[in-house]
Amino acid sequence: QLVESGGGLVQAGASLRLSCVASVRTVSAYAMAWFRQEPGKEREFVGSANWDSTTTDYADSVKDRFTISRDNRKNTLYLQMNSLKPEDTAVYYCAARSAADASRDRWQYNFWGQGTQVTVSS
Repeated sequence: QLVESGGGLVQAGASLRLSCVASVRTVSAYAMAWFRQEPGKEREFVGSANWDSTTTDYADSVKDRFTISRDNRKNTLYLQMNSLKPEDTAVYYCAARSAADASRDRWQYNFWGQGTQVTVSS
């Protein structure tokens, strides 16, 4: 089970940090990622981290603004979002896959959270 938190309504230029707590015995066995989805659109990749965060990957649209990290001792994945833009408005989902390496393909992920809404006003 994955539970996200930290979403909210902010103005453009602000920052937010999303958290995702995983209820698994060994979270280090899972690669994890963040995706987002706007109404009527496909769920899109935001960023990912392999099992020990030595490899991270970001969508071009968020690179240099968002940072993904994880604390395996706390079973938690984070997404630090800086310089937010109105186009970042979406429901953000945490995902995990039973593999060491992450993927940009949402169909590679076995587990999903319920999502947390991020709204950025202009």
